[in-house]
Amino acid sequence: MTSDQQAKRTMKVRCCIVGGGPAGMMLGYLLGRAGIDVVVLEKHADFFRDFRGDTVHPSTLQVMDELGLIDDFLKLPHQRLQKMDGLFGGTPVRIADLSRLHTKYPFIAFMPQWDFLNFLREAGRRFASLEVMMSTEAIDLIRRGETIASVRAKTPDGIIDIEADLTVACDGRHSTVRERAGLAIEEIGAPMDVLWFRAGRRPDETENVFARVEPGKMMITFDRGDYWQCAYVIAKGQYEAVKERGLSVLLDDVVRMAPMLRSGIAEVKSFDDVKLLTVAINRLARWTQPGLLCIGDAAHAMSPVGGVGVNLAVQDAVATANILADKLQHGCPSEHELDAVRRRREFPVKMTQRMQVVVQNNIISGALQGGDRPLKVPLVVRLITALPWLQGIPARLIALGVRPEHVHSRAAPEF
Repeated sequence: MTSDQQAKRTMKVRCCIVGGGPAGMMLGYLLGRAGIDVVVLEKHADFFRDFRGDTVHPSTLQVMDELGLIDDFLKLPHQRLQKMDGLFGGTPVRIADLSRLHTKYPFIAFMPQWDFLNFLREAGRRFASLEVMMSTEAIDLIRRGETIASVRAKTPDGIIDIEADLTVACDGRHSTVRERAGLAIEEIGAPMDVLWFRAGRRPDETENVFARVEPGKMMITFDRGDYWQCAYVIAKGQYEAVKERGLSVLLDDVVRMAPMLRSGIAEVKSFDDVKLLTVAINRLARWTQPGLLCIGDAAHAMSPVGGVGVNLAVQDAVATANILADKLQHGCPSEHELDAVRRRREFPVKMTQRMQVVVQNNIISGALQGGDRPLKVPLVVRLITALPWLQGIPARLIALGVRPEHVHSRAAPEF
């Protein structure tokens, strides 16, 4: 088959979702459940990635419950976190206590994101109207006048044009669809980047400390059962300087901050075992064009503060299905109707990003500046630690977010 013949391969669907992350897979599941003819394009052959957010918060667990999936979902291997404790300059603090929440699932489930995405893909197989195309990368948009009419994608069998009434960009913070559409993004900024690595964990090792902050240094550790997942926070743009100082210097700092990592840190053998997460906070002013909608990280990149990115993406998908599923039965909604998703979700996004910026500017930036003076626990953290009833406030913001979404899109009859 020649390249010209390959370019003429086409398929037609009601909705084409670009990106098989949390927003894309959840929206695909919800639209398939509603009987909408939908295809999800995932450029990789599988969902396994070195860094993907793997904190499933109570808001997402509630969505899984509303879909009737929660029992099987919680059978997947995971760890649970309720109390978020830390050391700030050596002083113990408590950041949040999810056990104080009046919600059905008052815990954060730590689960590899690939397990979450595979679960949604398998659960969605019963919907004849849903197709997930792996190893299929969107490379361009095709317009009909001012309207986005098709997605051009590269597959192992060549190029295919996917005609769709609606294209939804769920392809992340480096969205190809957003770039091809020419949508401008507003950068808000972040003072840090994150080094992401894992260290071995012995069965008898336990540690309740979640966050550690020292002058010039900050680290988060997650107990993942048979290993520790570590996030070492560095000042923005300092990765090359960290590499120049050498791996042994970095690992010595890590062990000094978190002594329980001493036995397992040998698993970090080179900087190839350390992944750089470049932190960004940004958002689109306009999430739509005729025939196109952006959601999830394609519309708003979140800081890792609070670990809320996955859950914001899921909330976007739920809101999108609630607003658009019935309308999609009859073709593409108008741009004003598509923009209802932004109008619904923009306030939670802006409020969450604002809170992340407050934490960055008032806690993280000061800690990363270093210096000889000992760190002083911020007043708000001292109050939350001293008054247990206050610990439910950050717990609610982290666990449920601002105005959580619930599944209202209908389920088509199954035959």
